[in-house]
Amino acid sequence: MDATAAAGKVTREHLQRDAYLDIRQSTLKQVINNTESTTRQYALRSRAIALGWDHSQIIVIDTDQGQSGASAEGRDGFQRLVAEVGMGHAGIVLGLEVSRLARNNTDWHRLLEICALTGTLILDEDGLYDPVNFNDRLLLGLKGTMSEAELHLLKARLRGGSLSKARRGELIQPLPVGLIYDHADRVILDPDAQVQQAIRHLLATFAATGSAYAVVKAFADAGLTFPRRIRTGPNKGELTWGILQHHRVLQILHNPRYAGAFFYGRRRERRGPGGKTTSHVLPREEWTVLITDAHPGYLTWAEFETNQARLAELAAAHGSDRKASPPREGTALLQGVVSCGKCGRRMTVRYRHQKPVYLCQFEGIRNAVPICQTMVGDQIDAAVGELLLATLTPLTLEVALRVSDELAARAEEADRLRAAGVERARYRADLARRRYLAVDPANRLVADTLEADWNDALRELAETTAEYERAKHTTIGPLSPETRARITALAAGFPRLFNDPATPIRERKRMIRLLVTDVTLTKTDHIAIGVVLRGGQSHQLTLPRPLTAWELRQTDPAVITTLDELLDEHTDAQSAAILRGRLI
Repeated sequence: MDATAAAGKVTREHLQRDAYLDIRQSTLKQVINNTESTTRQYALRSRAIALGWDHSQIIVIDTDQGQSGASAEGRDGFQRLVAEVGMGHAGIVLGLEVSRLARNNTDWHRLLEICALTGTLILDEDGLYDPVNFNDRLLLGLKGTMSEAELHLLKARLRGGSLSKARRGELIQPLPVGLIYDHADRVILDPDAQVQQAIRHLLATFAATGSAYAVVKAFADAGLTFPRRIRTGPNKGELTWGILQHHRVLQILHNPRYAGAFFYGRRRERRGPGGKTTSHVLPREEWTVLITDAHPGYLTWAEFETNQARLAELAAAHGSDRKASPPREGTALLQGVVSCGKCGRRMTVRYRHQKPVYLCQFEGIRNAVPICQTMVGDQIDAAVGELLLATLTPLTLEVALRVSDELAARAEEADRLRAAGVERARYRADLARRRYLAVDPANRLVADTLEADWNDALRELAETTAEYERAKHTTIGPLSPETRARITALAAGFPRLFNDPATPIRERKRMIRLLVTDVTLTKTDHIAIGVVLRGGQSHQLTLPRPLTAWELRQTDPAVITTLDELLDEHTDAQSAAILRGRLI
């Protein structure tokens, strides 16, 4: 476009308004290294001056440096430019090329529309355009389309290279804590022994308890910390230690990297209407790449799959069907393993007068229909317990020893982690001492700082050592030979172990789950109990159905007199419960 034609598009009205120069580069790296592009963009001021604008009228907007033009989201400079054009303050908009202003057709055509409405000109390195003119607007639209297509091609090339490496398992990705790259870019376990011990202790605790919350509680009770590697900021790459949180446990349990697997394409990202990007995890069959046994890990792939199945069960425990749940502190012995014999759904637990009650209430809550089944669980728990005592005695020694070995292993692992923390603090104190002794004493500015660092390291060592000694005396350590002999002797008879008052109710429930697969309850004129054991054996038990309050009154006329006396001081429900307790 020649200078005469360009000058003919500039009117007095345009010159009375300001000229806005938009300057942008996509990344901070380009801003620092590709300075020639920035120089060329600033040089457009001379083009505006040649067209008649005064130097004081040229407003430079360069707040979008380091921002991608793929979207207007987060680009304050572009949004300011659109606002100024919309208010009629701009006579011309200058940009080195269309891609500097916007690489998104939606944003670009919105700017063109506003420029056409306000009579604002657009200038790039190739020429001057009037969006009111159809030919100019068509050309600007084509340039915008080509700019967006260019961005797509650049991304496609980059993604193609990443996919090629990913299919070979060679793509460099950020690794979770506990895994690092060696000098040959191979994934190896973190050489820090304390980091390895912390991760192994987490995985072992989950394998023993089956609950992410129980892992967090175990670390908190033992006073243990967990490592985290800083991902951003000036301290990027450094290792820090802090309190283990529930979401961190889930991240580790769900990450296939800890099982030695390489994966790519586990998440799909989509841009929403407001420009905000959201992502969600895809089913495993839709992942782009999954290579098992690609590098060393902290557990096998089979163990990882077992953990995923357990986490899925726990997630279902909070869903609509409540298919499973971890052992709790309540007295319901069969909590989490009881199914309804009528509809097949998992039954939940409630407590009434400190007695467990098994209910099948899914349809009742969902559709406001009567509850499918409800029955008091103390007699059911006792019957199943007696069945186990009578039929599973040969298996009880293995169960008890497994529990005792697990307790001993957990205590030893916690002690090793605390000892590793003391060793780390001792190394830091020694390092701070050597740095202080190596400095010139006359250089007080440096010596004072290093002395303060040494004092801080000594203080941390003293606190860590004191905490380690306190934990050794207050927490349960490795089982002594006498204690193990007592547990072994107790395990020789499952009834004594199962009924031992020192055995927590949660441990009893865990024993039940080690031995029982499912318990099905059906209530008619009696209660039918179907018990399926781990080995596939099934047993059928029958219990009399507890009598209702009306049935109790019909069995014996003397009950009426007793019930009337109870009603003088108790409610109907309390009176029925007391009477039932006396007669059964």
